[in-house]
Amino acid sequence: MSETTMQTTDMAMTPSTQAPAVASAESSGSGKKKVYKRDHNINWWLTAIIALLSLIVLVPLYFTLVTALKTPATAGTFSLPDSWNWHNFADASVKVNFPKAALNSAIVTIAAVILTLLTNTFVAYAVARNMDKLFFRCVYYFFIAAMFVPFPVIMLPLAKQMGSLHLDNTVGLIILYMVLGLGTNLFIATGFIRSIPVSLEEAARIDGASTWTIFWRIIFPLMGPINATIAILTALWAWNDFLMPLIVLTDQSNQTIPLAQYVFSSQFATNYPMAFASYLMAMAPILIVYVFAQKWVVGGVMRGAVK
Repeated sequence: MSETTMQTTDMAMTPSTQAPAVASAESSGSGKKKVYKRDHNINWWLTAIIALLSLIVLVPLYFTLVTALKTPATAGTFSLPDSWNWHNFADASVKVNFPKAALNSAIVTIAAVILTLLTNTFVAYAVARNMDKLFFRCVYYFFIAAMFVPFPVIMLPLAKQMGSLHLDNTVGLIILYMVLGLGTNLFIATGFIRSIPVSLEEAARIDGASTWTIFWRIIFPLMGPINATIAILTALWAWNDFLMPLIVLTDQSNQTIPLAQYVFSSQFATNYPMAFASYLMAMAPILIVYVFAQKWVVGGVMRGAVK
């Protein structure tokens, strides 16, 4: 064997040239690539501490629940009630006119969520796909800057403007939730839309799809996790908001749950069980909505983690 042949053989046996060969043999032998899982060490002590601290949120919830079932004389302690006064919920419902207030809050919240999803996401799509243009960049930063303006600064001018436009009613309140939430929703949705490959839209345009069709049949369905997040934030805001309905709504028959509870707060001054029962009834619907929508958010996060 010549010297050149021996050098060639030694070079072929070096680790740097053997590694690709082994890798290709493993992939071509079974036809499937083997996936090796890395070992992740879990700090169980830290996990237990975090889990324990997360349960602190249950303390005020427990206090609210036991107080709602007590008498005014026994309220104010963490002990279980001597007698379960379920009539506090019925009394609170009558005092606050809960069915009417809940219907008003439901109308405002549902309409605000639907209109926000239909309009704000479309604006986010237009901005995300045209960020290279000066006009759309200015629009983006304009709405982002609006997030940093405190609401009390615009509160009185906003109330005067809504009154002059005869929008000091439920319709005007819904419009305000849709418009004033645009900055936050634009910030959330724009980054997600920009992560969607443009090639999907280009393929749809080749098939003759318009921009409207592309958004509603491709982009909007892919925005499921973001839509769920926007819906949750809008629902929490519209359902629990007190200040904006206070300055906008002039008709007492249109008052939402927070307004109704505020109007009858003087009656709750010496009856904390009735007040806490009213708070629990107001919290229950939005909590159910949050639990229902949370699965979409978790599903979107998991899909993002897999990718």
